[in-house]
Amino acid sequence: MSRQIFQLRISLAGVRPPVWRRVLVPAGYTLDRLHRVVQHSMGWRDCRLHSFEIDGLQYGEPDPDGELALNDELDVRLDEVLGKGSRFQYTYDFGDWWEHDLVVEDALTADPEERYPACVDGERACPPEGVGGVAGYHLLLVALADPAHPEHLSMREWAGEAFDPLAFDAGRAGTLLRRFC
Repeated sequence: MSRQIFQLRISLAGVRPPVWRRVLVPAGYTLDRLHRVVQHSMGWRDCRLHSFEIDGLQYGEPDPDGELALNDELDVRLDEVLGKGSRFQYTYDFGDWWEHDLVVEDALTADPEERYPACVDGERACPPEGVGGVAGYHLLLVALADPAHPEHLSMREWAGEAFDPLAFDAGRAGTLLRRFC
């Protein structure tokens, strides 16, 4: 029996230059597993709330206090709600409000020699957690790009010397996906 694989493009909405990933995931994954794929392929730390929106319905971890009306992401398989060409959203961190646009670019037959999920392409580093959303990330990029900027040194210290907004390693992201998803 052949397994179906979805090729997804994940793009961070509103961020310029674009931050995006292309991943291959089993179509039988549940939304909670896709959440982990998004987290590890993008470079987030999974320490904030999240939700999916598919065809007007919200999915995520059920809120025990009932404040967030979310359908349980554990109960929904990708192939039950998505197909080739489907578009949907994933929001991470309800404070910074990182919206991700996801597109099912293709539905493929799994290669028996490959391990899934896999990250096959992408560009640019994920913004640091707690940077203040799209506007805060833009300010960080401006300050880091200009050594004469009044906040250059403080922003560099805050982001860390290792942070390079242009850096992305699909191989490393793929290793994290195989290890944690």
